[in-house]
Amino acid sequence: IFPGNCWAFKGHQGQVVIKLPARVYLTAITLQHISKDASPSGTIISAPKDIAVFVSLLGTSGGVDADREEETLLGVFTYNVEKNPTQTFPLKNMLLPRAFSHVKLLVKSNWGNPWYTCIYRVKVHGKMENQKASTQGQD
Repeated sequence: IFPGNCWAFKGHQGQVVIKLPARVYLTAITLQHISKDASPSGTIISAPKDIAVFVSLLGTSGGVDADREEETLLGVFTYNVEKNPTQTFPLKNMLLPRAFSHVKLLVKSNWGNPWYTCIYRVKVHGKMENQKASTQGQD
């Protein structure tokens, strides 16, 4: 994690769809940004603030109708720049006990930077669909 070595997007709102390596029963998402101490300016106003996580309820074929798929919200959370730079948030997958191959991260706002928002690392936690029962899930 080095200053500027991030996925940056213009403005304070953006989204990314992450294709997972397998279908996963999602349990949590981790977001990481640099710390204030690591920032050359001493601020981290480019960090995301309000974030929502979605999955698609319809097919995962990615075909022509992919843009019209119905999405389900699994969590809304706030990344707090005053806390640890790596923060994990539980997802509400109990209502949808199924595995998914894609997850969408929607950044609704950042901590004040009008020009861009930076995301340094996203981790998706859960249990792979084809994994045999065990006491610990795979990240």
